[in-house]
Amino acid sequence: MQRRKRIFYSEDQRKVIWDRWNEGVSLKDIGRLFHRPSSSIHQLLARTGGIRPSERKRSARALTLVEREEISRGLVAGCSLRQIAAKLGRAPSTISREVTRNGGAHLYRAVSADQEALRKALRPKTCKLASNVGLCAVVEIKLRERWSPQQIAGWLKRKLPQHEHLHVSHENIYKTLFIQSRGALKKELQAYLRSKRSIRRAKTASLKQKGLGKIVDAVSIHERPPEVEDRAVPGHWEGDLIAGSKNSYVATLVERHSRYVLLVKVNGRKTDEVVPELVRQSQSLPKELYKSLTWDRGSELASHQKFTVATDIQVYFCDPQSPWQRGSNENTNRLLRQYLPKGTDLSVHSQGELDEVARQLNTRPRKTLDYDTPAERFSQCVASIS
Repeated sequence: MQRRKRIFYSEDQRKVIWDRWNEGVSLKDIGRLFHRPSSSIHQLLARTGGIRPSERKRSARALTLVEREEISRGLVAGCSLRQIAAKLGRAPSTISREVTRNGGAHLYRAVSADQEALRKALRPKTCKLASNVGLCAVVEIKLRERWSPQQIAGWLKRKLPQHEHLHVSHENIYKTLFIQSRGALKKELQAYLRSKRSIRRAKTASLKQKGLGKIVDAVSIHERPPEVEDRAVPGHWEGDLIAGSKNSYVATLVERHSRYVLLVKVNGRKTDEVVPELVRQSQSLPKELYKSLTWDRGSELASHQKFTVATDIQVYFCDPQSPWQRGSNENTNRLLRQYLPKGTDLSVHSQGELDEVARQLNTRPRKTLDYDTPAERFSQCVASIS
């Protein structure tokens, strides 16, 4: 069996690869630039977990390759170390140590000496989680509870404000997860991240959007009252459907003020299957805490007028292809994919199981709430109307 030829990339090619990756270009498109398979690009990026390595910089006091070549030429010409030092403007002791540590005058080679100096200059610093076993254990526990690194970092600062040695940035947690050479957090913990990716994805990577249908007599999001926009008043919700395999769906509702989440089991995405369940769910909440609902332009709410007549809740629709207008709901849907992964059959989950998933999300601290939980904020809303 013939072994597959190993693919190498030059430094210039590596720079282009990392530039394209950080711009959000796909692995397949990057591979096309070099007429190489996407797997070879992934292999290169995976060595550091998709996180671009820091560019190494030499100290201004260190000998350069040009100076080492001058040393080599001087030794071949029979010049003394002092003469070479004077020509370079360096101390004789610097030249003496350089020549001695690289085999002496007869074996000195400029390129190999320069490469060896670069290798020896490496000073790998032990990451904070590797040097603090207790902190690492806390982070691991919270990751297994499906907390995001940002939630963990914010929670630690809030709970232990006087103990800075127990604070760790979310970026440090991500790097320790994706760069396994740090040796602190096990690779299996990546499965508890909401994305479950094995390498870091570029922030600029684009997300594909599907076309959205037309809704008859839809009330535009631009007609919402100002109180909805500033999130100061509770009772305004955002909603959507998340899809699974075998045409299975779950309706997701998020309260804009508290980010409180409700999940609704539906039998399909047809409007006569979704609207009755949303009506039923609305009846479980006080009227003061359910005043409006903002939805995308999916056909599942084509019967929005029936929903409004049954509940006295006004429905507003986003502009086409504008998911950011329901930012809280979009973010929550990404969080939900930890519990309800893409490509799985969502119909197997009972309403009780969905309620448990919602409970877990509602008891996780959120950065946007100053690391309060949605449950705490929503309880305050309920208490204020009692």
